[in-house]
Amino acid sequence: MSHCHYLVSDGRQCREPAGPNGLCHWHDPKSDKQSEETAHALEQFVRRGGLCHGLQLARANLKGLNLVNQGSPDGFLLEKCDLYRANLQGAHLYRLRMRGGSLMKADLTDTNLHCAHMHDVNLLGIRWGNTRIDSLDTGPRVLQESRGRRERDRRRADILFKEAEEIYRDLRKAAEHQGIFTLSGRYIQQELTMRRLQMPFWSLRRFLSWIVDLFCGYGEDPLRVVLFSLIMIACSAVFYFFFGLSFAGEHLIYRPDASLHDNLIFLLECLYYSVVTFTTLGYGDFTPVGISRLFAALEAFTGSFTLALFVVVFVKKMTR
Repeated sequence: MSHCHYLVSDGRQCREPAGPNGLCHWHDPKSDKQSEETAHALEQFVRRGGLCHGLQLARANLKGLNLVNQGSPDGFLLEKCDLYRANLQGAHLYRLRMRGGSLMKADLTDTNLHCAHMHDVNLLGIRWGNTRIDSLDTGPRVLQESRGRRERDRRRADILFKEAEEIYRDLRKAAEHQGIFTLSGRYIQQELTMRRLQMPFWSLRRFLSWIVDLFCGYGEDPLRVVLFSLIMIACSAVFYFFFGLSFAGEHLIYRPDASLHDNLIFLLECLYYSVVTFTTLGYGDFTPVGISRLFAALEAFTGSFTLALFVVVFVKKMTR
């Protein structure tokens, strides 16, 4: 009996019986996989250790498929498998791991993808109706985004970013429908990032979108607001340290001839003044002089805006 000719680049070969064209039932794109027994047969193939690399399952009837790896902390691994338009309604894919391949336009209605890992998988056009996606890991970037960032052709890159935006939007809607707002927050950030990358590079809209992302992750990351505030306060303190402040009519500024202790005390005073200015408290014990006035005004304006932004972002996260 001849074995399937399917061979992986790392030397693995399928040991299933070969058909007329030299490929087994699972690696042959022309074999019929529409019967109701296809899902059960695939389960047996996977559980007995069949080569789950490059499986040709496009349009396959896999309704109710159960690929839960009972008794193991890791799910089954499918590599570079084609499940284009596959029927996976009601499938149980807990902890399933997919690397590469495609689920494009697959029907995942009522499917359990809890704790599944899908890295570099084409997720475009999937039907997510009532799909359980809590703790779903789609990797740091979906396939289209990764390709778009490497693409040098601007038109082709825009198409890939548009597809990635659609994927993130569908994932965000599915997460919101199930009340998984932490996951939906992540996907809305990525969705808006993809929208930004489609804008002309040298445009005001793209710059403003980048600023919003930098400040607060499109309203989903209050820690970015805190980090920006701390950086702004620290940088302003250093600026005041070198350009001077006034205290009780005395002009204070960094002096190379002063002792380390005196300069350190003044630096801490500048840090105190920076905090007071950023939070717009304005005690009045220290006052800016010269060019420090311009920077103090900028810091006060930025601080009032940033504090309000933090409240909005924080409340938005907590009330979910």
